[in-house]
Parts: sequence; structure tokens; C-alpha cells
Amino acid sequence: MAATVDAFGGIDILVNNASAIWLRGTLDTPMKRFDLMQQVNARGSFLCAQACLPYLLQAPNPHILTPAPPPSLDPKWWGPHTGYTLTQDGHELRHPGLTAEFGRQGVAVNALWPRTLIGTDALNMIPGVSVANGRKPGIMADAAHAVLVREARGFSGRFLIDDEVLAQAGVTDLSGYAVDPSQPLLPDLFLD
Repeated sequence: MAATVDAFGGIDILVNNASAIWLRGTLDTPMKRFDLMQQVNARGSFLCAQACLPYLLQAPNPHILTPAPPPSLDPKWWGPHTGYTLTQDGHELRHPGLTAEFGRQGVAVNALWPRTLIGTDALNMIPGVSVANGRKPGIMADAAHAVLVREARGFSGRFLIDDEVLAQAGVTDLSGYAVDPSQPLLPDLFLD
């Protein structure tokens, strides 16, 4: 972080985008894989926030944004892949804590998640799911931009959905984001 500050004069935004995923059941999850997910998803995002916060507290419009769905205790998200969901919820539940600790100091701490599948290589891990049924990653980039240009003070602790963020920014035609406009869009796997 210090090298970034030396090169650019400060840090205004942290996008906590690193994640490790393993969508298997408990008996099919090697502890080495679970430990990796815990290190990346929960610890890694906390560590990056901790390292950036001294600089963010000096920024005029500081944001921490993490791609993460709203947390849920619904067993349908836990049963098929308890290990991954546990590490992902640790990643998500950091937001209320950081909001309570730093929101009054003007740091926006929010999460952003897609309404539909996003056509990336990560979908190759899920049998029977096609990239053609998703939207292009650009929708998340555009939604993230819409979040990150907002006034940070008072805009924290939210779990945002990409199409809702874009609608609030005046973007309602999302057809250009479809990977294959002839295919139906599938809802994201971790969104109710």
C-alpha cells in the first residue's frame, strides 16, 4: 500500500475482488482447499482493508467495495457447499463491522453483486451452466463505477445489486450486456 501511495499520492478506493471458490460438499472439500478459501476470502479481504484504511481515512471520497452477495442463512446456500459459503459469509460480514467502525468517519463500505450470472471462466466450474446465459463482466464494472463516484459519507453498509445500481444511475437498457442476446439470462447462483 505504501508503494501505491508513493506512486499515486494516496488511495481513494479499495476493490476487494480476490476470491477463492470451491463448490463442493463437506466430504469433498479438502482442508487445504478450505484453508485457501479462508485465507483469501475472509482474511485477505480484511487484511487489504486494514492496510488501506489509514490512507482511505485521508482521502476525500473513500470507498471499499467488495463483490459479495447479501448474506443469507438459508440452508439452500449452505448445504451444497458449506465450506465455501462459510468463507464467503466471513467475507460479507466484515462490511457491517467496518461500516460501524469507519462509516462515521466518511468511509463507504459496500458490497456489489450481479442479478444474473456473469459470463466468466468461473462458470466452467458449474456443470450444466453456460456462459451464454450470463451477462458480460462490463455490467459489474459499470455498476462499480456508479457506486464509487457517489458521495461516500452516509453511503455505507449496503449490499447492492448491479441492475438496481445502474437503474439509479439512469441506465435501464441492459440488453448490451448479454453475452448471447438469444439466450435467456439465468439468475445468479447466490442471490434469492
